[in-house]
Amino acid sequence: MQIGVPPLTPMVKTLMIICGAVWILQFILSSLSWGAGLMETWLGVTPMLVITRGMVWQPLTYMFLHSPVALSHILLNMLFLYMFGGELERQWGSRAFLRYYLICGTGAGVIVALTGIMSDVTAVRATIGASGAIYGLILAYGMLFANRVILFMMFFPMKVRTFAWIAFGIAFLSALGGPNTGVSHVAHLGGGLVGYLYLKRVWRFGEFYRELKWKFQRRKFKVIPPDKQDPWVN
Repeated sequence: MQIGVPPLTPMVKTLMIICGAVWILQFILSSLSWGAGLMETWLGVTPMLVITRGMVWQPLTYMFLHSPVALSHILLNMLFLYMFGGELERQWGSRAFLRYYLICGTGAGVIVALTGIMSDVTAVRATIGASGAIYGLILAYGMLFANRVILFMMFFPMKVRTFAWIAFGIAFLSALGGPNTGVSHVAHLGGGLVGYLYLKRVWRFGEFYRELKWKFQRRKFKVIPPDKQDPWVN
């Protein structure tokens, strides 16, 4: 197995430029007394504002914002976008890739809004970042290139399938009741869930049902190698 350098494809590059430009604007506004938190309030996902104030654009716009005081936030997200996005864009094409990216990110934002409204704490807290969309990319990459080897933490070779399981396992356990670190694990899981449902085309219920039924029925059959077949069977 070879470990290669991911390609920098046109749509991935465009998304990185947009996120970078928005982050610079956030950074500038954060240094002004009247601008601190302005973009996060209006464009981040705040469940109370989405549900009760009708700010329905927030589940879309939040994914282009990142913490203006934590450079690592945008750097990590853009690194994962670069690592997994290029191969998926080459596989699907730029338009299909962008559609999937936006669906995963927006779906995660909607889930954050719906679950956050049930909590007095998170209902008034803004969620920002591309992590929901990024986890959708991790899910898709793990499904399409399961045995592809990546460098985990830039040092340890690891199959993408294993990395995906680790990433979602950490997000799941953290969402159950881990320490409050300010990270929206619900957005991570939401992005992966929406990505899975999209790739399985669950809106085509008949097709999804037949595929699911076949998977369960296939387990009932026992495959016998030719050299071990029963000689009495003809």
